[in-house]
Amino acid sequence: MELRNIAIIAHVDHGKTTLVDELLKQSGAVRANQAMDERAMDSNDLERERGITILAKCTSVEWQGARINIVDTPGHADFGGEVERILSMVDGVVLLVDAAEGPMPQTKFVTSKALALGLRPIVCLNKVDKPEAEPDRALDEVFDLFVALDADEGQLDFPVLYASGRNGWADLTLDGPRDSLAPLFETVMKHVPAPAQIGREGEPFAMLATTLEADAFLGRLLTGRIEQGAVSPGDAIRAISRDGAEIERFRVSKVLGFRGLKRVPVDRAEAGDIVALSGMSKPTVADTLAAPEVKAPIASRPIDPPTISVTFGVNDSPLAGRDGDKVQSRVIRDRLMREAEGNVALRVTPTPEGDAYEVAGRGELQMGVLIETMRREGFELSISRPRVLFREEGGERLEPIEEVTIDVDEEYAGAVIEKMTQRKAEIREMRPGGGGKTRIIAHAPSRGLIGYHGEFLTDTRGAGVMARLFHSWAPHKGAIPGRRNGVLISMQEGKSVAYALFNLEDRGTLFIGAGEAIYEGMIIGENSRPGDLEVNPLKGKQLTNIRAAGKDEAVVLTTPLRMSLEQAIAYIGDDELLEVTPGHLRLRKRLLDPHERKRELRNAKA
Repeated sequence: MELRNIAIIAHVDHGKTTLVDELLKQSGAVRANQAMDERAMDSNDLERERGITILAKCTSVEWQGARINIVDTPGHADFGGEVERILSMVDGVVLLVDAAEGPMPQTKFVTSKALALGLRPIVCLNKVDKPEAEPDRALDEVFDLFVALDADEGQLDFPVLYASGRNGWADLTLDGPRDSLAPLFETVMKHVPAPAQIGREGEPFAMLATTLEADAFLGRLLTGRIEQGAVSPGDAIRAISRDGAEIERFRVSKVLGFRGLKRVPVDRAEAGDIVALSGMSKPTVADTLAAPEVKAPIASRPIDPPTISVTFGVNDSPLAGRDGDKVQSRVIRDRLMREAEGNVALRVTPTPEGDAYEVAGRGELQMGVLIETMRREGFELSISRPRVLFREEGGERLEPIEEVTIDVDEEYAGAVIEKMTQRKAEIREMRPGGGGKTRIIAHAPSRGLIGYHGEFLTDTRGAGVMARLFHSWAPHKGAIPGRRNGVLISMQEGKSVAYALFNLEDRGTLFIGAGEAIYEGMIIGENSRPGDLEVNPLKGKQLTNIRAAGKDEAVVLTTPLRMSLEQAIAYIGDDELLEVTPGHLRLRKRLLDPHERKRELRNAKA
């Protein structure tokens, strides 16, 4: 059977997962009358809730006697570690570009990785049936992007398709019949080469592990593309690390091939096929699985370094242990180490005190997803404000700079530029976009963008779109103004009282409602002025035995401001923590005792 391995790459929200749904249906991998969830490849709860792909996933379809293995990849730069590994498994990519938005930062990121590997992309302009679509402009921008990324002549001579993934059609011309995805299947078969390894079936088995997962029944599962030889259940295999050291010898218990949305056991898999193997206990991503006679590991590409770090600590608040059942430092460490094994873009190191762990990664979204996942598993954590990782080169301190692309209605462009320049951003380009929008491209320090997204949505009335991508390292840009307002800090422990909160509303914005458990040092709101203010949210009304002339009026409280996980992480200051439990997000001071806080402030000034 003929074989093709392709990845679908694109910026977030350009329609990769929806297109894969239609490819599955039209190839017959999913029966026409079979119930299938929308965005079937986004199987993780968080992926469904957020409408994004977090983990790369494989599927395969059969088309006119050939098998096409398809990998659906994440669109967010925070999960770029997944994309970089996955591209080493495939022989071609379908680059999906929104015909209205054109190439976005993540398009640039994934395309640069694909071109560097020598892959020849097929360009598919998606959503051409949208009223604001401008396919000709989008195609010109794609060509300019390829030139800017030093594509060779073969890569610049790319086939183009016009498509609507949601409506299930793709055509070679803009005015085609628009009836099916057959032209896309045919283009893949014609332009993507068969795996080069197929001529190497007689050599001993070797495969590079690119994704890792745990299965309740099979244990550790490593997925990758077979580089040479063949593998069957029961074969003796050795695992080799990147530096050539042997990690483990084991027997393959199961070989799983991808067939539609299912993974099915197969008796034998050959060079070029993408499979998952079970039976090992130690090997991880980027290790080589090979026959005993193979001595050298398969070369794997280095992953871009992390740019931000967050401290994960034990929840030591007075309310600790009420929500979750995983509260010990040892349990948190084991979970983080397990995560770092399968996610090569993460780096976990213990802090000098040994009671917390520094987790370094690509961005706030990646950290937010990890924290939310652990929270749902029953963990209680205290989380620090994200910190940017600096580099020292030639005695100079360098910081990560990101390329920020913003699409915003014209009337809000001024407010966005003002905020960006306050954050030490350099505006590189500003031009009209489609549909009355303005496109702004800026280079901004990563630390200036921490916590900006929520403010950006407020400034643009929720209509702005911002995409970020690591650009380069540059000399330190100097101090960036932080949060201007102080916070309201509880001075007592107990349950909040409506009467007290009502009298505190003049002081600022409250984060809690009546009857909520609070403790000394917990942040219950934002002060309307600079500087922190200690308040008493437990103070009840003074009762006397003298009857008042009028009846007591019912206390009506303003709805408190409830932050999402990412908003809360970005909001806290360096002397504050976020308490994360399965049921609650609470903001607090790092030092709960007011006397200790004053002492530390005096020491800092001294």
